Amino acid sequence: MNLNNNSNTTKFLFGLCFDALGCVSFAFPLFDVIWAPLSAYLMIQMYDGKKGKIAGVVVFIEEALPVLDVYPLLLLCGFTTIVLNN
Repeated sequence: MNLNNNSNTTKFLFGLCFDALGCVSFAFPLFDVIWAPLSAYLMIQMYDGKKGKIAGVVVFIEEALPVLDVYPLLLLCGFTTIVLNN
C-alpha cells in the first residue's frame, strides 16, 4: 500500500479518519495493541523518507500511551502538509 502518492487533501482526510479510529480505544482499551503499530505503519506509508519514519515512531508512542490518544497527531500532520506545501 502506498499512501504517499495521494494529494495533500486526501492525506488530511485519511488523518481525520485514522484519528477517529484511534478514539475507539476509549471504549475498547485493548484496541491500542492493534492500532498503535498499524497507525505507525500508515504514517510511514503516507510520508516519505526520514520524516515519515520519525512521524511513525511518534504516532506509535502517541497511540500506545492511553493518556495521549486525545491528541490528533495524524490530522495535524495532514494539515501541516497542506499548509507547508501551498
